[in-house]
Amino acid sequence: MSRTRFVNELAILHDKLGEMAMLAKDAIEVAVESLEDLDLQKAHQVFALDRQMFDLQIEVENRCLDLIALQTPVARDLRRVGTAFKVVTDLDRIGRYATDIAETTVKFPEQHHFKRLVSIPHMADFTVSMVEKAVKALVTEDLALAKGLYDDDEAVDSLYDEIYREVVTHMMDGSLRVVTGANYILVARYLERIADHSVNIGDRVVYLVTGKRPSRGGPPPAKAAGAAQPTGEEE
Repeated sequence: MSRTRFVNELAILHDKLGEMAMLAKDAIEVAVESLEDLDLQKAHQVFALDRQMFDLQIEVENRCLDLIALQTPVARDLRRVGTAFKVVTDLDRIGRYATDIAETTVKFPEQHHFKRLVSIPHMADFTVSMVEKAVKALVTEDLALAKGLYDDDEAVDSLYDEIYREVVTHMMDGSLRVVTGANYILVARYLERIADHSVNIGDRVVYLVTGKRPSRGGPPPAKAAGAAQPTGEEE
């Protein structure tokens, strides 16, 4: 395989990942809309989107394996292919969480919401933005954009905490049934996990660009405690 063909195949990989990201974005949005409206038809649209994402996942994985077998890439080229292989799994998981939200709609224990949903759609908008940023960081190999996902994740975590406290308060005062409140908390948790997978993609971009893996479970290097020093990835 010539270098030109390798570059072209890599571009196709990025296109497929971008297509998966668009499907994931649509799935999240439609899933949350299905919950807002308690619309079973929209919930089933999410199931169809998830099947499309699964088909794309298989295609991307096969393309990655073919590139490794035919091109035997090394160094940064190998990291590019390996990163695509890993990112497709994160995107698939994002799609699965959207499906979980749609399944919550199907099984929702009420005929209507106890009040108009505001915080959950707002949280969904944030997570959709994170998915878009994560894939853009991958395609452009933008280190700053990838690291910026940590700040977004903290904002999503704060939204989750707010929703959790609000729902528990309503359950305790008797205005919301426990089984219904548990469903709201689960949906918020699914959105929080989508944000986590977006950060995973950002971490993979850091590895792609620097060749070093970010520390697990801690803040991004530039924000480490006492941090005015160069990050480990940039040394």
